[in-house]
Amino acid sequence: MREYQTFAEFFPFYLRQHARPRTRFFHIAGVGLTVLTFLTVLVLDLPWLLLAAPLAGYGPAWISHAFIERNKPATLTYPLWSLRGDIWMSVLWVSGRLDAELERAGVGPSLSSP
Repeated sequence: MREYQTFAEFFPFYLRQHARPRTRFFHIAGVGLTVLTFLTVLVLDLPWLLLAAPLAGYGPAWISHAFIERNKPATLTYPLWSLRGDIWMSVLWVSGRLDAELERAGVGPSLSSP
Protein backbone atom coordinates (compact mmCIF):
# COMPACT_ATOMS: atom_id res chain seq x y z
CA MET A 1 0.00 0.00 0.00
CA ARG A 2 1.45 3.32 -1.06
CA GLU A 3 1.32 6.20 1.39
CA TYR A 4 0.29 9.44 -0.30
CA GLN A 5 1.60 12.61 1.31
CA THR A 6 -0.73 15.04 -0.45
CA PHE A 7 -4.11 14.98 -2.13
CA ALA A 8 -2.40 16.12 -5.36
CA GLU A 9 -0.40 12.86 -5.31
CA PHE A 10 -3.45 10.77 -4.48
CA PHE A 11 -5.98 12.20 -6.94
CA PRO A 12 -4.51 10.71 -10.17
CA PHE A 13 -4.55 7.28 -8.49
CA TYR A 14 -8.14 7.93 -7.40
CA LEU A 15 -9.17 8.81 -10.97
CA ARG A 16 -7.50 5.67 -12.34
CA GLN A 17 -9.53 3.63 -9.82
CA HIS A 18 -12.62 5.23 -11.39
CA ALA A 19 -11.68 4.74 -15.03
CA ARG A 20 -15.13 3.79 -16.33
CA PRO A 21 -17.60 6.64 -16.92
CA ARG A 22 -20.45 4.70 -15.29
CA THR A 23 -18.41 4.26 -12.11
CA ARG A 24 -17.84 8.01 -11.97
CA PHE A 25 -21.56 8.56 -12.59
CA PHE A 26 -22.49 6.45 -9.56
CA HIS A 27 -19.97 8.30 -7.39
CA ILE A 28 -21.18 11.72 -8.48
CA ALA A 29 -24.79 10.60 -7.99
CA GLY A 30 -23.87 9.43 -4.48
CA VAL A 31 -22.37 12.82 -3.65
CA GLY A 32 -25.52 14.49 -4.98
CA LEU A 33 -27.77 12.21 -2.92
CA THR A 34 -25.71 12.97 0.18
CA VAL A 35 -26.01 16.72 -0.40
CA LEU A 36 -29.78 16.33 -0.88
CA THR A 37 -29.96 14.31 2.33
CA PHE A 38 -28.18 17.05 4.29
CA LEU A 39 -30.39 19.74 2.76
CA THR A 40 -33.50 17.74 3.64
CA VAL A 41 -32.27 17.41 7.23
CA LEU A 42 -31.78 21.17 7.44
CA VAL A 43 -34.96 22.28 5.69
CA LEU A 44 -37.37 19.76 7.21
CA ASP A 45 -35.61 19.48 10.59
CA LEU A 46 -35.29 15.70 10.39
CA PRO A 47 -32.00 14.93 12.18
CA TRP A 48 -32.65 11.17 12.17
CA LEU A 49 -32.29 11.30 8.37
CA LEU A 50 -28.55 11.87 8.86
CA LEU A 51 -28.34 8.11 9.35
CA ALA A 52 -29.12 7.74 5.64
CA ALA A 53 -26.27 9.99 4.49
CA PRO A 54 -23.53 7.31 4.44
CA LEU A 55 -25.82 4.89 2.60
CA ALA A 56 -26.78 7.58 0.08
CA GLY A 57 -23.15 8.35 -0.66
CA TYR A 58 -21.37 5.04 -0.37
CA GLY A 59 -24.14 2.72 -1.57
CA PRO A 60 -24.03 3.73 -5.25
CA ALA A 61 -20.25 4.08 -5.16
CA TRP A 62 -19.58 0.62 -3.78
CA ILE A 63 -22.12 -0.96 -6.11
CA SER A 64 -20.27 0.62 -9.04
CA HIS A 65 -16.94 -0.80 -7.87
CA ALA A 66 -18.42 -4.28 -7.48
CA PHE A 67 -20.38 -4.49 -10.73
CA ILE A 68 -18.91 -1.91 -13.13
CA GLU A 69 -15.29 -1.13 -12.27
CA ARG A 70 -14.72 -4.56 -10.69
CA ASN A 71 -12.10 -3.36 -8.25
CA LYS A 72 -11.76 -2.71 -4.53
CA PRO A 73 -13.04 0.72 -3.46
CA ALA A 74 -10.17 3.05 -2.55
CA THR A 75 -12.30 4.04 0.45
CA LEU A 76 -11.29 0.81 2.18
CA THR A 77 -7.59 1.75 2.05
CA TYR A 78 -7.71 5.55 1.92
CA PRO A 79 -11.01 6.59 3.55
CA LEU A 80 -10.42 10.33 3.97
CA TRP A 81 -8.55 10.83 0.71
CA SER A 82 -11.32 8.93 -1.10
CA LEU A 83 -14.09 11.00 0.46
CA ARG A 84 -12.27 14.13 -0.65
CA GLY A 85 -11.76 12.54 -4.08
CA ASP A 86 -15.50 11.85 -4.46
CA ILE A 87 -16.31 15.45 -3.61
CA TRP A 88 -13.54 16.93 -5.77
CA MET A 89 -14.43 14.74 -8.77
CA SER A 90 -18.03 15.94 -8.44
CA VAL A 91 -16.94 19.59 -8.28
CA LEU A 92 -14.75 19.11 -11.36
CA TRP A 93 -17.61 17.46 -13.24
CA VAL A 94 -20.10 20.21 -12.35
CA SER A 95 -17.58 22.89 -13.37
CA GLY A 96 -16.70 21.16 -16.65
CA ARG A 97 -13.06 20.55 -15.66
CA LEU A 98 -13.15 16.79 -15.10
CA ASP A 99 -12.07 15.79 -18.62
CA ALA A 100 -8.78 17.70 -18.28
CA GLU A 101 -8.02 16.00 -14.95
CA LEU A 102 -8.89 12.59 -16.40
CA GLU A 103 -6.55 13.21 -19.31
CA ARG A 104 -3.72 14.23 -16.96
CA ALA A 105 -4.28 11.01 -14.99
CA GLY A 106 -4.31 8.91 -18.18
CA VAL A 107 -8.02 8.02 -17.94
CA GLY A 108 -10.64 7.94 -20.72
CA PRO A 109 -13.60 10.23 -21.39
CA SER A 110 -15.84 11.79 -18.79
CA LEU A 111 -19.56 11.41 -18.14
CA SER A 112 -20.24 13.83 -20.96
CA SER A 113 -19.01 11.08 -23.31
CA PRO A 114 -20.38 7.75 -22.02
